[in-house]
Amino acid sequence: MGLMLFVAIIAKGQDSYISVQAEKGDGIYSLLRKQGVNPYEAFDDFIAVNIANLRDSVHLYEGRNYKIPSTALDTLPVVDSIQNQPIEIKKTEGKSFPIFGEGYEMVIPKSDKLKGAVYYLISGHGGPDPGAMAVYENKKIAEDEYAYDITLRLAKELLANGATVYVIIRDEDDGIRDDRILKIDHDEVAYPDKTIPLNQVARLKQRVDIVNALHRKHRGQFQRLIVTHVDSRSKGQNIDVFFYHHAKSRNGRKLAESIHKTFQKKYKKYQPNRTYTGTFQDRTSLYLVKKTHPAMTFIEIGNIRNKKDQKRILESDNRQALAKWISEGVLMDFEGGEIGPIR
Repeated sequence: MGLMLFVAIIAKGQDSYISVQAEKGDGIYSLLRKQGVNPYEAFDDFIAVNIANLRDSVHLYEGRNYKIPSTALDTLPVVDSIQNQPIEIKKTEGKSFPIFGEGYEMVIPKSDKLKGAVYYLISGHGGPDPGAMAVYENKKIAEDEYAYDITLRLAKELLANGATVYVIIRDEDDGIRDDRILKIDHDEVAYPDKTIPLNQVARLKQRVDIVNALHRKHRGQFQRLIVTHVDSRSKGQNIDVFFYHHAKSRNGRKLAESIHKTFQKKYKKYQPNRTYTGTFQDRTSLYLVKKTHPAMTFIEIGNIRNKKDQKRILESDNRQALAKWISEGVLMDFEGGEIGPIR
C-alpha cells in the first residue's frame, strides 16, 4: 500500500514527503530509486530531512521509516509492490550514455553551470594493472575497480551540470555498479579504445599523451584533469581523502583546495563529532602531475587495506557521496574562474 499512497500523494499534491520503510540491503540511492525518485537530485534533501535517523550520517537502519522527497522525478520506473508492475510517474528529458551501464545510462540535466568546461577523468591503474589489492570477506578487491566506479559516478555528475567529459580509462562492460565486491577484470582500455600497456612508464605516458592531445584540441576552453586512486598502506592506517597538485600550478592548487574545502564542509555537517584530516599539497614528482598540461588534482580516496577506509570504498552509497562531493568542489572551482597562468 505504501507505493499506491505515494502515487496518490504526488497526484494530489497533498504533501512534500512520504514515509517508506528501509528493507535489508537498502541504501539511500536504492531506496530513492525504488520510489521513482531521481537519487542524484534528491540525495541532499533526503539527508537533510532524515539526518537524525541515519547511521554515520549516510547509512540507513533496516526497518526504520524514512521520508522521501516527492521532487526530482525522472524516467526511472516505480514498481508497484502489490502487482510487481512498473508505473511510469513522470518523464524528464535526458541523454543516454551507455558507458554508465544498464539502469544508469540516462543523464538527467541538473543545470548548465559547467557549460563550456572540459574535464578529463582518469581512474588509477586498469588493464593489466589492478593497482592496490586487499582481501575483504575472503575475496580479493582491487583499486582499479573502485576508482573506476567513483570516476563514472563523478562523470555523470559533471555531465548533468553541462560539462564536456572525457573518461580516459574505460571499461565498456562494467558501468556504474552498486555491489560491495566489484568483480576484477583486465579489459579496460585507454580513450578511445587503446590497449593499455603492461609497462608502468608506458601506461602513464599513454595517459599523458591522450590528455595532452585533447588539451590541444580544446585550447582556449576551461580545462581540468582529475585523477582518482585508492591508496595502499598498513592495515592499521586510516586516512581521509586527500589531494595533490602541481607545485607551480595556481589553478591546480585552486581545484584541489576547492574540493578539499567541500569535504571539510561535508564532514562538519554530516559527521560533526569527527575531525576531517585530509589535506591538499603539491606533489610534482608524480608522473601524471608533472607531465600533463591541464590544471589538475590527484585524489587518494582511502587505504584499501584499512577496515574503516574499506567501508568508505565498498559501500555504493559512499562511492556516490564521494563523487557528488568532488563534483561540488569542481563547481566551486569553475565558478571561481582561472587565476594567473592557464596551467
